[in-house]
Amino acid sequence: MLESSCAGGGILTDRKHRLGVLASGRGSNLQAIIDACADGRLDAVVAVVISDNEDAFALSRAKDAGIRAEFIPWVKGKRTDWEAKAVEILNEEGCELVCLAGYMRIAGSTLLNAFKNRVLNIHPALLPSFPGLHAQEQAFDWGVKISGCTVHFVTDDLDMGPIILQKAVQVREDDTAESLADRILEQEHKAYPEAIGLALSGRTELTGRKVKVK
Repeated sequence: MLESSCAGGGILTDRKHRLGVLASGRGSNLQAIIDACADGRLDAVVAVVISDNEDAFALSRAKDAGIRAEFIPWVKGKRTDWEAKAVEILNEEGCELVCLAGYMRIAGSTLLNAFKNRVLNIHPALLPSFPGLHAQEQAFDWGVKISGCTVHFVTDDLDMGPIILQKAVQVREDDTAESLADRILEQEHKAYPEAIGLALSGRTELTGRKVKVK
């Protein structure tokens, strides 16, 4: 939910919505977002991809798509400095929404205050169950019958922000943790563009911690 959507109607613009993506790894969800922009499922463009990992394949995906790709070195204990530089770049590119896509750092107040209610994340489990790392393995080891993925707004509480949408994945008797993770990832690639579209549409309303779709 973009801040302006609360006041009634979302962002009015004569150009496509501009997205910023933070990524640390291979960027498969980034690719899903790029593809959704390219084929018209999202009325948006990825304006910039920023990584804390110089070798992240997400940066290569961005360059291949003609998208600005920026590496900001991560210095331990300097989260505020890193986020300040990222915010500067995101603002340079006019980003309206920031999407975490395999970004392996905890978002801090510098980023969250600059993009209040405009930072999204995708998590490979049905939150609030199995937050944190290795969620697919957590779900598999727990023996759940249904798992899935969650797209949510990012808050100070790790993986506990208001939920935009979820997609369920049945756990099969012959599943392994790896096969379950692969099928969850397939749903992530559908869920993230869909949730971004809702967040940009002006049809979402945040009441307490609940995201209502009008």
